Amino acid sequence: MTNQAIMNDLQESTFQLTEEQQDIRQCVREFAESVIAPRSAQIDEDAKFPFDIYKEMVENGLVQLPYPEAYGGGGADPVTECILVEELSRVDLSCALACLVNTLGSKPILLGGTEEQKQKYISKITSGVSLCAFGLTEAGAGSDFMGIKTRAIKKGDKYIINGTKLFISHGNISDICTVFAKTSPEPGLKSLSCFIVEKSFPGFSVGKTEHKLGIRGSETAELIFQDMEVPAENLLSTEGSGWKLAMNTLDTSRPGVGAQGVGVAQGALDFAFKYARERVQFNQPIGDFEAIQNMLVDMAIKVEAARLLVYKAATAVKNDDRAKSMYAALSKLYGGDIGMEVTTDAVQVLGGYGFTKEFPVERMMRDAKITQIYEGTNQIQRMVVARHLLKSYK
Repeated sequence: MTNQAIMNDLQESTFQLTEEQQDIRQCVREFAESVIAPRSAQIDEDAKFPFDIYKEMVENGLVQLPYPEAYGGGGADPVTECILVEELSRVDLSCALACLVNTLGSKPILLGGTEEQKQKYISKITSGVSLCAFGLTEAGAGSDFMGIKTRAIKKGDKYIINGTKLFISHGNISDICTVFAKTSPEPGLKSLSCFIVEKSFPGFSVGKTEHKLGIRGSETAELIFQDMEVPAENLLSTEGSGWKLAMNTLDTSRPGVGAQGVGVAQGALDFAFKYARERVQFNQPIGDFEAIQNMLVDMAIKVEAARLLVYKAATAVKNDDRAKSMYAALSKLYGGDIGMEVTTDAVQVLGGYGFTKEFPVERMMRDAKITQIYEGTNQIQRMVVARHLLKSYK
């Protein structure tokens, strides 16, 4: 695919939400504002996963929305999933992760699992019985997945896994985790495999829980495997397919991270506009001053541009576009950067009040930072995009 073809594809695409997608947006927004918003500050303060809100999300069909109908899901396409994530993130990024971490953790099962594995595990997630985590990152293997040290050795009808995973979202509260481990001591992409792990398996334990800057209502933990026994039937796909599963998973999930950035930016922008109309200085609302107007307009431009890029990436994933990896990386890095920029500017619009916990923009700014880091730092995303663009020149 030539560089010009990629650019033409981007320019020719338009995004008109269906009536159903517009209805879903409105329903999720109403739920977020009525159920989540009154609790957001306390969730951040408590730094605990809000199980009661999660239960309501399940009862309202939000958790199930992105999953295939065959496994109890709502059958939503990737664009609709991004709308869901965006609207939840607009109010509380931690609560958006209540949905998104599940889809990240279970994606390897949907991509590489047998029908039996899907029926057994995906139905537990869509029914609200279980949470699912994604076990890839290690202390020495963040962006460099091939630095993974966790080992899985087959013994009879089981695999024995030893190692430690770090920074695992919902790792301490999930019943299910897709865990990546080396099944061969040899270097290279084919040494990595993926397993479905249950917290009840012998040898599984939770280490420390992280005390974080943001997304404090989404708990993050260390996972420890000491001679953990995993049934051989819980291997996903085949030995050596872990790298492919990980990359395909991230290609489908990164637009969701972009949607997080767009959502938290939109929430901060909404509040900044409201404040600019109400805050009076020099006998007039600060929104009447050109300097503030320029800031707000620039913020709005960035949010709209990031939103369109996220929808483009989600459409590429939906259509299995050959450039979907590039679009996914683009949407993740730009959505994350805009989330950070716009929330920081919102704090500036509020001035001293923005720096206090009296208003939500300081929490939004803290939450936004993670979108530039997880699922591959934005520096890594730029490397991914550069690689795709350089290959396109003939």
